[in-house]
Amino acid sequence: MRFADHAALLDPAVLQTLRGLFPREEAQMWGVTPGQNNANVPKIAKMRPGDVVFFSGNKRLYLAGTVALAWHNPALAEHLWSRDEDTGLTWEYMYALSGVRGLDVPMDEVRRLLGWKPTRNIMGFNQVKQEEGELLLELIDFDPGDAATSPTTHQLVSEGGDRTEQQHGSSDKASSGITVRRAEQDRIKAYLLPGSEGDCALCGRTLPKEFLVAAHIKKRAACTEEERWDVQNVAMLACLLGCDSLFEHGFIAVDHNGDVQVSEAAENSPTVSKHIDEHLADRHVTWWNPKREKYYAWHRANTFKTGAPSPERIA
Repeated sequence: MRFADHAALLDPAVLQTLRGLFPREEAQMWGVTPGQNNANVPKIAKMRPGDVVFFSGNKRLYLAGTVALAWHNPALAEHLWSRDEDTGLTWEYMYALSGVRGLDVPMDEVRRLLGWKPTRNIMGFNQVKQEEGELLLELIDFDPGDAATSPTTHQLVSEGGDRTEQQHGSSDKASSGITVRRAEQDRIKAYLLPGSEGDCALCGRTLPKEFLVAAHIKKRAACTEEERWDVQNVAMLACLLGCDSLFEHGFIAVDHNGDVQVSEAAENSPTVSKHIDEHLADRHVTWWNPKREKYYAWHRANTFKTGAPSPERIA
């Protein structure tokens, strides 16, 4: 939405804040109805800048973003979206998101990750538990700090779940998880790198083992137990000279033919773009093969930074 096109319907204070958050004077807007008997209002009242919002539909998570600003504006909502024919309600509790990212995560994968029953569905405007929210953020490698606002300790899921606060810092459970992952990393690296040096699967450079890591192609948190043990295919060697971070954070991917795919997000940093041009542009990844394609496909769908699809309003 372009702010200038709807300035007459925006409260001056809200308009000023939006212009400060979005210098281009446009942002993607969403809205939530009050719900029957105002069921959504208490949840909406807890929404704060920095909260992370997930969207679901067609049996998958398709969008995520960080709340930049939330406000109440029935007139603007009705102007933009009219009213629901069945309930007569409009999407008057509005919010703008920054750092919006498109996703393609099947709900079956979400249920397995969060330990939900196979029959559990995400409906309406709800919250997720702290541990569930953290796992979802890890699953899609989403950093609220990438957004225009400073992240808070809150997390929100739209069209499902229960919102709760995240607690920063370590815990016994987190420490145990790190220990398991480190042991698993050592085992996989020993398989991939039996000698004193090896080749980065992405850039192809031969490097001492100290500069190489065993990188999961499909994020470990999303792997089944069987996939975690598929060491021949689920992981690859990636160098610490840039490739591991670029792949992990979705600036590069490997397409269905084994060629390096570069995200448009890389263009925001001249240094990153230069590194990709020098070492990764037009490269074919020889580590890719049909058995590993399902893992690379998961990375493209879940981690690779793509543009956001056109969002649908939430009832």
